[in-house]
Amino acid sequence: MSDPFAPRVGGILSADIAVPEHEREVRFYSRVLGTGENPLWREDLMNNLGMPIIGLGARSAEYDHLPLQWMPHIQVADVVASAERALDLGGSELMHGKDDDGKSQWAVLLDPNGAAFGIIPVVSAEAVPPTDGAASRDAAVRVGRISWLDLTVSDASAARDFYRQVVDWSAQDVEMEDASGRYADYNLFGSDGNPAAGVCHARGVNLGLPPIWMIFLPVGDLAESLRRVREGGGKIIKATRGKDGEYSYAVVQDPVGACLALVPG
Repeated sequence: MSDPFAPRVGGILSADIAVPEHEREVRFYSRVLGTGENPLWREDLMNNLGMPIIGLGARSAEYDHLPLQWMPHIQVADVVASAERALDLGGSELMHGKDDDGKSQWAVLLDPNGAAFGIIPVVSAEAVPPTDGAASRDAAVRVGRISWLDLTVSDASAARDFYRQVVDWSAQDVEMEDASGRYADYNLFGSDGNPAAGVCHARGVNLGLPPIWMIFLPVGDLAESLRRVREGGGKIIKATRGKDGEYSYAVVQDPVGACLALVPG
């Protein structure tokens, strides 16, 4: 994602989750994300420019029916129309927020695979949080943000078509190969033509990943973050190293079972 705050159809603004053991979870994420000489995330889980990128809420009766998944907030042209298309295509609606005049403000949906996501109206340019003084637009991109979003399912083609219609993403094939042969995963693009997310088949390098929207969060020191995952009661589901032997990517599970990906910042 070139700029997580860009107002555009298909842009990913932020992500949140409602968890049990809230205080423990806040401690876990604060330690896991706060690595490196200049941590990309503050202890309150905003990025270090003070922008709200991810939200970790307490699990109350109001949110008890929501799945334990990090849910990305995706900008759409029309919340009502997108929610209706999701239902027509086999998805379901978990929550639908409206203002005092009855106008839709947001909705939380499940796709046919059970992956949860939120939809919101396109954010106006005026609502984009300003950066501090010398902090440039480029700095806002580098500092703590959702760097990528991936969904891994058995039928990636069907998932691609679902999101093309619900979110209005466009798609491009990504050629892949495993022991069973060649196949295609997909990059999904927002209305400005910039990549926003990926949809992958549950095979090859993605075999064994859960069918959820996996948010990718950059950290200052990935090896130290993974040590803190274990120390804090989480698990490492999958980790890969580059040719230099350094970690390049890891999927982890937090103490209450929610999964996300960590990458070097």
